[in-house]
Amino acid sequence: MTSIELLAPAGDLMRLKTAVNFGANAVYIGGKKFSLRSRASNFDLDDIKAGAEYAHAFGAKLFVTINMIPHQEDLEGLKEYIISLDRAGVDAVIVASLYVAKVARVCSERMEVHLSTQLSSTNAQSLRFYRSLGIDRVVLARECSMEDVEEIAKLGIVPIEVFVHGGMCVNVSGRCTLSNYMTTRDANRGGCAQSCRWKYEVFSKDHALLSDESTLFSMSSKDLNAVTVMPRLLTSGVVSLKIEGRMKSEYYIATVVGAYRRLIDDLLAGKDRVESIQKAANEIQRAENRATFSGFYESMPSEEGHLYGANGQPVTQEFVGTVVSYDPSTSLAKVQVRNHFEVGHTLEVFGPKLDHVRFVLKELVNSEDEQVSRVYKPMEIVTLKIPFEVSENDFIRRIA
Repeated sequence: MTSIELLAPAGDLMRLKTAVNFGANAVYIGGKKFSLRSRASNFDLDDIKAGAEYAHAFGAKLFVTINMIPHQEDLEGLKEYIISLDRAGVDAVIVASLYVAKVARVCSERMEVHLSTQLSSTNAQSLRFYRSLGIDRVVLARECSMEDVEEIAKLGIVPIEVFVHGGMCVNVSGRCTLSNYMTTRDANRGGCAQSCRWKYEVFSKDHALLSDESTLFSMSSKDLNAVTVMPRLLTSGVVSLKIEGRMKSEYYIATVVGAYRRLIDDLLAGKDRVESIQKAANEIQRAENRATFSGFYESMPSEEGHLYGANGQPVTQEFVGTVVSYDPSTSLAKVQVRNHFEVGHTLEVFGPKLDHVRFVLKELVNSEDEQVSRVYKPMEIVTLKIPFEVSENDFIRRIA
């Protein structure tokens, strides 16, 4: 096995730093223009420059998405924007239009041009064509099987990137028009309303077949989770493993990126496969709020790959806070509250340098220096005793 890039998403500068801190080799973000996920916070040019500097300081790379499918009116300012990204130190742009790819290739000799999964690349002939246009990397369609990935990658036509985790789409590689039809929000210009996750009444002529809350129909996919096929991916010849989720929380990024980082490192180090995969699966489950499956990698998805009638579970409230500061002489930590917790709870702390250590909370002081048994105000700074050393920005979650 050889080294491989772990590519993580980020919706803002803090999440970018979290992704890098937890082991991402590269981070992809969206700017204020030309990007899907328009409802994410996204980055202005100053933040893009700051993000590139932070990533480079830790030996990581920064990619920026220009992955909308542009209409005529969307192209104004494209060249100037790409030049600005080049000057900001961006390492690559991820594009979904061959015209945008051509412009990027002309505007910057330094930045790589990566072709988005939106192009639905599923065969070697397409990759040979893209290589002739100067494309530096191709993100394969999520609809590729493991055999497809291995067969294409071994040809070495152009470096290959594949998705390993996150949201899937009920349409081919995200090229959906449901949102356009239902809400006039163009999914391929950054406005997806996720209409597949809505709950629908089902009719046969004039008779409602499914109409009460318990039987309403939805058509969304389970999320992708590739931990079970990671050993094959690491030997497949792909250069990058990509996590989806630029709209996900900082806690989600820390948990999922950290789990995949450890899984990759453990497998490359020759540790027990079954144990390493199970450990990663258990950790990732703590951040999920939808069921997951292995996508198209192991087999053609059946009805078991979809969430008929349900589009997710309630968001977990295990994440209770982040460490603001820690005094090793007193074992007292300042913690910013995110969800409620109380004295007697078993808490677990994890971070880039701390691998999931637990303790039972015995003392708790609120922001008014009052001894309390419970805190619940989001963003309040409280004090608690942690019987081992922790670091700023470590995450705390509730176990029991």
